[in-house]
Amino acid sequence: MTGPKIIFFILAASIVVFSLLSVLDRRILRAAIYLLFVLVALAGLFYMMNFQFLAAVQLILYAGGIVVLIIFSILLTSQINSKLDAPRKSHLLSGLITAVGGIALSLATVIPFVFKATASDAIGTDMRTIGRQLLDTGEFGYALPFEVISILLLAALVGTIFIARKSKT
Repeated sequence: MTGPKIIFFILAASIVVFSLLSVLDRRILRAAIYLLFVLVALAGLFYMMNFQFLAAVQLILYAGGIVVLIIFSILLTSQINSKLDAPRKSHLLSGLITAVGGIALSLATVIPFVFKATASDAIGTDMRTIGRQLLDTGEFGYALPFEVISILLLAALVGTIFIARKSKT
């Protein structure tokens, strides 16, 4: 087995393990730290696929920004030592059914699909081209999806703080 394969399997295994730990751990701060490990390992996978820009965005935006924001919201709401209640059996069963259904739907979609090379020219990967696509609102632009996702994340953070503050009283 070659070195890149070993690194890939280490990163993939750490993503799976830390994903499970972040979902199953009942301590909020530990779950956020496990999420940070997942995002860093995912950036490592992006780097291995020669997507250096995406790996940098993953580290800066998600691992550096979102997880730190989650940790600060946990610390600011005085929930650092709190433990989540054990989930009910019905919630575990519905979560398991949803996960198995999602995996089955993903496999049913991906397995029959025929991946073939395209004849069109590849889009440039220099910083100027990437910057123009990030700021463009046209067909291949990312400005509108970025704004929609930022509003969604802001709403999720406000909701999280509201729920954490409400349970304190």
